Amino acid sequence: MAPTARATVRRLPERGSYDRADVHAVLDEGLIAHVGLAGDDGPVVIPMLYGRLGDRLILHGSPASRLLRGGAKGVDLCVTVTLIDGLVLARSAFHHSMNYRSVVIFGRATPVRDLDERRAALDALVEHIVPGRRVDARPPTEKELRGTLVLALPLDECSVKARTGGPKDEPEDMDLDVWAGVIPLATTVGEPVAATDLRVDAPVPAYARGYRRPGAQVRSA
Repeated sequence: MAPTARATVRRLPERGSYDRADVHAVLDEGLIAHVGLAGDDGPVVIPMLYGRLGDRLILHGSPASRLLRGGAKGVDLCVTVTLIDGLVLARSAFHHSMNYRSVVIFGRATPVRDLDERRAALDALVEHIVPGRRVDARPPTEKELRGTLVLALPLDECSVKARTGGPKDEPEDMDLDVWAGVIPLATTVGEPVAATDLRVDAPVPAYARGYRRPGAQVRSA
């Protein structure tokens, strides 16, 4: 897809991508989106869970949320999702960096008003967080659906930026007696812990025992 002016990666443009598959890959692996807008009281950025339904990003929350109310009124949003893959240690302090993948999305969201569409959007959000969970959990009631504000943000104006590889030091620093390299980072999943008020002898589901983020893998330098 061709980038718009504000979605164009300007600094280190060789790290940028506008490929829809690259956008989907980062969004599908991530868990937290930082959603920002400029309101009457100034800019605000809130971390939120999200889901992806095709080429739309799904956001949800209380109708009392100032940010979601602004989004529902058509205020421009800026959403970012970032995955950190490693700490890059260079020989000089100046060239320390991170290996990362990030998506930036601009646009105006649309409220999901139809209750069936709202249910599908919330199902997609649950599946994004824990694939397989939707079929086990009780679905939302009509009251719960009506009490949840759901926004759909099109992925029409976005970009991906990523850094990979080792440190990039100055030639005159290459012989310094200083270790340089990458410390890989990854999300570690622990053993599931049952709720203390669990009243049935339900086994731990396979999607909880073997939980991992879609697309996640061990990355080396």
